[in-house]
Amino acid sequence: MHIKIWSDIRCPFCYIGKKHFEAALSQFPQKEDIKVEWKSFELDPNLKTAPEKNAIDHFVESKGIDPERAKHLFNNVTAMASQAGLDFNLEASVPANTLNAHRLLHFAKKEGLATPTKEALLKAHLSEGKNIDDINVLITIAKGLGMDAEKVKTMLESDNLTYEVRQDQMEARNLGINSVPFFVIDNQYGISGAQPVEAFTESLEKAWKNKQSKLEMVSEGNSCDIDGNCD
Repeated sequence: MHIKIWSDIRCPFCYIGKKHFEAALSQFPQKEDIKVEWKSFELDPNLKTAPEKNAIDHFVESKGIDPERAKHLFNNVTAMASQAGLDFNLEASVPANTLNAHRLLHFAKKEGLATPTKEALLKAHLSEGKNIDDINVLITIAKGLGMDAEKVKTMLESDNLTYEVRQDQMEARNLGINSVPFFVIDNQYGISGAQPVEAFTESLEKAWKNKQSKLEMVSEGNSCDIDGNCD
């Protein structure tokens, strides 16, 4: 069974959804027969990286809300992450364009390291306050996972693998996906948002038992949309 997952490194619900999905998958009897493929989705392709800008200030400016409301939203998401075993530090997150991070993910896919790379990128951005648009940061992440630092550097200094990122995004548009995380199970079922573990378990079991060609939305939850709105 093939599962495609569209997500963005800037999306907190993508990290939470990843943890819930992996918890369900770890308990699934046929987990060894499942292939997971990470797909690229940029919530804000036009975002200019601003490492000097405070995350709260950036959120306030981009969404037009007051700082107290922004802090309240950050705290709510942090609490949700904590329940999934994640330690978010959203106020320290760097407003960063994610194209380079997605290109690294595609490089890692060729090396058979897509899942640990996805984990490292999400952790770097949402928990560690690292600039995931900084080439040196990305090279360090790649090297720590066993990738060739020079090859990664050469790739990042070119426009290689940008096409692959765009193809993922085009595929998402063709499927009508406009928010992430979004999980497509065996081209049968679509799951939108950071669903609870039980919802993923139920969907995996249902997809395994029933083969059909039509994508069916089985559940929806918290996600970030293409305009960068998270709820």
